[in-house]
Order: sequence, then C-alpha cells, then structure tokens
Amino acid sequence: MSGILYGIGVGPGDPELLTLKAVRTIRACDVVILPTEPKEDCYAYRIVKDILPEIDEKEILCRHFPMIRDPEQLARAHAAIYADISGCLEKNKKAAFLTIGDPSLYSTFSYIHERAVEHGFLTEVIAGVPSICAAAARAGIPLGGARDEIHIIPGAGDVRRTLAYPGTKVYMKSGKQLHEIKKILEEQQSMHEIWAVSNCGMADEKVMCGLQSIDADSGYLTIIIVKENDVRSS
Repeated sequence: MSGILYGIGVGPGDPELLTLKAVRTIRACDVVILPTEPKEDCYAYRIVKDILPEIDEKEILCRHFPMIRDPEQLARAHAAIYADISGCLEKNKKAAFLTIGDPSLYSTFSYIHERAVEHGFLTEVIAGVPSICAAAARAGIPLGGARDEIHIIPGAGDVRRTLAYPGTKVYMKSGKQLHEIKKILEEQQSMHEIWAVSNCGMADEKVMCGLQSIDADSGYLTIIIVKENDVRSS
C-alpha cells in the first residue's frame, strides 16, 4: 500500500499560524478530507483556503462526524467514514485530513488514524498550533511556569470537580457549558483569575478578562483559562 494518510493541524483560526510543513503537505496531497459538511462550514477548510485558494482544485471529501455519546452509534458512523477514506488510500492517493488546532488534542482525526494504522496504511501527523496556547497568547498570560500544573479539560468535563485541581485549568470547547461554568465560577470567583477567548484568531475573535466580562453565549469554540489567585508564574 503506497497511499498515505496525513493528519494535519491547521492551528486555531489565524491563517498565519498555519505551519510551513502543513502548507507543503496539503499541496502535495491528492485528496483533502474535511470533518464536516458542507465544506464552507468547516473551520479548517476556511483557514487553509485563505492561504491556499487552490485547495478547491483538489478532490475534497466532506464527512460529518456526529456529536453523540452512544458508543455503538459512534463506532458505526466512524466505520462508515473510514471506509470512504480507506478507499482513497487503496487507490494509492495521498490524503490530508484537516483538523483545527492540533491533531493530537481532542481531534476527530484520532478515530480515523487508529483504523488506518490497524489496517496497515502509512500515516503521518503534522502538528498544529494548539488552541490553548494561542488563547493564552491572545490573553497575554502564561499557561504555567516554574512548577505550576496545567490541566486540560474537555467541554463536557466536570467543572465543579476539576476546579479543585491545583494550578491552571483550561476548559476547551466549552461553549455548550458556558452558562453552567460561569455559574459555578461565580460561586468561587474570589479564588480564581479568569480569562476566556472565543473564536481565537478568527475575524470575530473575542478576548475576555474577568468573570463578569465572559459572555455566556460566546459559542462552541470558547476556551476558558482559570488560575488560582495565589499562583504567580515565573
């Protein structure tokens, strides 16, 4: 098998954060795989198109990854998507699976990557700028320093429990739980310093400092950074 599957991180939203390696690899690929449909609704596609308008000249495979919790339904959906992708690889095509941020951090690519490896296909992961690092940069703060612990928590994580973790807590893709997160933080606001970044690097980016400035309707791509008041990074 000479087909190869690339998992390519395109960064958090700012096209200028797309790496040179990502650009070179996408240019060399025959097929571009997008984890949503239509392509115009895909954040990763819009980021790349700003730098590589010729992406539309390639074969584009759009597949919807359902956001459901039932493991059997998920497995069936992922198997069906993988079947389409493996068909490209069996034809010896180079396929670029685009994912916002980094492919190793809560990415839909992982579901396909596991199957491709199991079936003996060549794969390569191209790292992208993680959204959590970009968000901290936009907020002008360090995520951690010296011996600070950093905890990365998915949007569906247990906020009340994880707030007890020491150091910095980063809540990713927290848009659906923003109302709940804000309510819980209001109960303990004297204990924390809080920032939030919505749609980092995009045209409608919003950087919020302090609990009261957080818009609970900011949307899915919102990152909340919570630090203990007595934590001072060096």
